[in-house]
Amino acid sequence: MISFEPTPEQDALRQRIESFVMEQIVPYEKDPRNTSHGPTEELRIELNALAREVGLFAPQVPQEWGGLGLDHVSMAIAFEACGLSPLGPIAMHCAAPDEGNMNLLDKVATEAQKQRWLKPFAAGEFRSCFSMTEPWGAGADPSELKTKARYDGEDFVVSGVKWLITGAQGAGFTIIFCDVEAEGDKPGGPTMLISDMDAEGIALTRQLDTLDSSFTGGHWEVTFDNLRIPAENVLGEVGQGFRYVQVRLAPARLTHCMRWLGGAVRAQGIALDYARKREAFGKPIGRHGEIGAMLAENEMELQQSRLLVWWACALLDQGEQGRHESSMVKTAVSEALFRVADRCVQVLGGMGVTGDTVVEQIFRETRAFRIYDGPSEVHKWAISRRIMKG
Repeated sequence: MISFEPTPEQDALRQRIESFVMEQIVPYEKDPRNTSHGPTEELRIELNALAREVGLFAPQVPQEWGGLGLDHVSMAIAFEACGLSPLGPIAMHCAAPDEGNMNLLDKVATEAQKQRWLKPFAAGEFRSCFSMTEPWGAGADPSELKTKARYDGEDFVVSGVKWLITGAQGAGFTIIFCDVEAEGDKPGGPTMLISDMDAEGIALTRQLDTLDSSFTGGHWEVTFDNLRIPAENVLGEVGQGFRYVQVRLAPARLTHCMRWLGGAVRAQGIALDYARKREAFGKPIGRHGEIGAMLAENEMELQQSRLLVWWACALLDQGEQGRHESSMVKTAVSEALFRVADRCVQVLGGMGVTGDTVVEQIFRETRAFRIYDGPSEVHKWAISRRIMKG
């Protein structure tokens, strides 16, 4: 049975989140602590407290770790609502990379690792980062790992450079995707290792200036120089990193779509309001054919994006891996939301390129989204490979 109607519980949650974001979080968008490198740690903590007060903190987390334990379709509805402000996911502790890392730890970590990292992490005691992308190595093709780990007794010693590591500054821990060098009967291959960020051997070497500005801690180049990590900090098994990275990336592609869909909905609302009030050539500009057509195209693409996300989420809720479907959705939705944001800038005219509305930021965020979690071109290549197999 196919249903396009949220349940009463899902709709009530959506309304709660929309009211919370628009009434309590949106006013913080002009806060000086909301910087070009994202909200500061001080602002994050303040916003987290607001979400806790209304019972909307980390809603995606399983109930045993303090969340609401939402399924993927419910997450789609909730995350779209929280994405109405770039600060919404920060406030509710469901922004990237933290949300994806929580899911990965919940699915793969040992009980001891969950107690050490996931429990306080889900409670918002600290943030995290995910160290996969490299300047001249792993990125869209994670098999090009240049960061290496070697055995040293019962430990691993990691060396390499990662970059575009979101939230690295101020993070409590990181999950490092690296290539373990086999030794004797000890296995090697792509592996995930967990390390506290204050460990000796980790250096934040360069903060990157990027188009987007919605992530606490910004984006950094991180150097690992003989970083020692004990064997008990292996996430999963040595050599199984590619399997675990899919556990993280397939759902994370969809949660990106959910959050930025909310942003595009907000931009459309601002553009519509402007088009109704702004007059030119004797009537509101929305009554002119070209402007009206852009707004109509936005409305169609927003609904198409929403339905695509719900479709893929329903498959995940049925136990499917969703790798192929999430690639399709991530590509189609990221491209559509960028077109929506671009049209909203155009409708607003000169105001659209200023910081007088949040549309300018949403435009920047959705442009970056076309690259994050795999550029559209790589996803199309992967999709074509799968369908050509027949």
